[in-house]
Amino acid sequence: MATMTVSLPDPMKEWIEAQIKKGEYASASDYVRDLVRRDRARRGQELTIEELRQLVADARASGIGTRSVDDLFAEAERMVGARGRLRE
Repeated sequence: MATMTVSLPDPMKEWIEAQIKKGEYASASDYVRDLVRRDRARRGQELTIEELRQLVADARASGIGTRSVDDLFAEAERMVGARGRLRE
């Protein structure tokens, strides 16, 4: 395993130490590894600009929708709820 030295402002260092004292993490290295894993997972879920442009183009090409705003919001809430369950 490689070693890396990182300089942090005192408030950040104190934050990490507090997380360790709470028992959230075993060490500062454990905390940083968790941050890196979470960031990698988050970035893996991001869409590229081209993917977003394609989604907009597809939406425009599909024409005017027939579903109500209430139906659309209900579907969005179901999707968000499903994503939350997948992360747990």
